[in-house]
Amino acid sequence: MKVTKDSVVSLRYELTDVSAGELLEKADDPISYVHGGYDGIFPAVEEAVHGKSIGDKFSVTMDADDAFGEYEHELVRVEPREMFPKDIEVGMQFEGGAEEDDDEDFMLYTVIEVTDKEVTVDGNHPLAGKTIKFEGIITAVRAATQEELDHGHVHGEGGHHH
Repeated sequence: MKVTKDSVVSLRYELTDVSAGELLEKADDPISYVHGGYDGIFPAVEEAVHGKSIGDKFSVTMDADDAFGEYEHELVRVEPREMFPKDIEVGMQFEGGAEEDDDEDFMLYTVIEVTDKEVTVDGNHPLAGKTIKFEGIITAVRAATQEELDHGHVHGEGGHHH
């Protein structure tokens, strides 16, 4: 079966930072997504695997705009130390409002510095601003179930469970 719209695609992949030549992530166990614009994977990867079959390899290089976005300095915030738990450490993550007075739109912030008086958090994705190479191999292709199409994601093994 070939990868077409409304099929479930399983693949193993590696992500590499092109400029540093550094392996960022490797998925030995396959991930699965519903193919065809359901936002389960990068659009450039969907384009690269469309029409391919089990065992086919692919490689896509994505600039920051097509991957994890440009690095936005305004997403780095310095907050008073007392707003955080006593055991706060660099690398911890917290949800917070995207804007100072925004109660509805939450972002994930990563702690990047802790002092006695302040905590600096960064709302950028850790890979923001990087050109990424996404290399993979297709391990399985099947027709999506109606429930998967209705929900826009994979159910069962390798996918989302309700």
